[in-house]
Amino acid sequence: MPAQTREVAMKITEIWRYPIKTMAGEKLERADVGSLGIEGDRIVHVENSSGRVITSRSQPRFLGHKGSIGPHGEIMVDGRLWENPGVAAEVVDIAGPGAKLVRYDGAERFDVLPLLVATDGAIAAFGHDHRRLRPNIVIGGVEGLTEGAWPGACLRIGKVLIGVQDLRLRCIMTSYDPDTLVQDKEITRDIYRRFAGKLALNCFVIESGTIAVGDEVKLMRGRACAEAVPSFD
Repeated sequence: MPAQTREVAMKITEIWRYPIKTMAGEKLERADVGSLGIEGDRIVHVENSSGRVITSRSQPRFLGHKGSIGPHGEIMVDGRLWENPGVAAEVVDIAGPGAKLVRYDGAERFDVLPLLVATDGAIAAFGHDHRRLRPNIVIGGVEGLTEGAWPGACLRIGKVLIGVQDLRLRCIMTSYDPDTLVQDKEITRDIYRRFAGKLALNCFVIESGTIAVGDEVKLMRGRACAEAVPSFD
């Protein structure tokens, strides 16, 4: 008899939160997940003097600064409180006079959906530092580009249930090295050549809870996914 192939269990390998939208994020061991994704994600953004949101697509120097949340819930930039005058001066230096950090907790703070999920198979195919993709959750144990078949499915992680909408269309931010900020536009072009411009998954939260690195991830499709989604009729 031929040997049976043992299916590899999928697990969370990394969790990321970006308290300051457009800045580098922080790697977590566990996180609370609410209706708008990982708690504390992208709760502060940069606005220019006209009130328009500024991101690293136009000001990549912001990627050289790190947002985090302190032990008592305080929002930090490079280890300083986000209201710190030195932080304010750096924001102006990057984005121009009148630019400032603004706190906003509404759903509109996300460019697409509250969660971006990446898989190790797609990251391996990408072949570059996965931080360029700015995922919230990285799932290990996924073969190749099979994440491309996940839209419409659900991901069960303990009490948390996540819906998968579609693949994320990538932007020029993927061209910047997360450490040196050196730009290589060829990396973004390569995403469009090899992956039709799309990598990682736009996701939304159906059921809230807590997730942690090492948690098992179960993929549910079709009827199994539909039955897991609560009815509000």
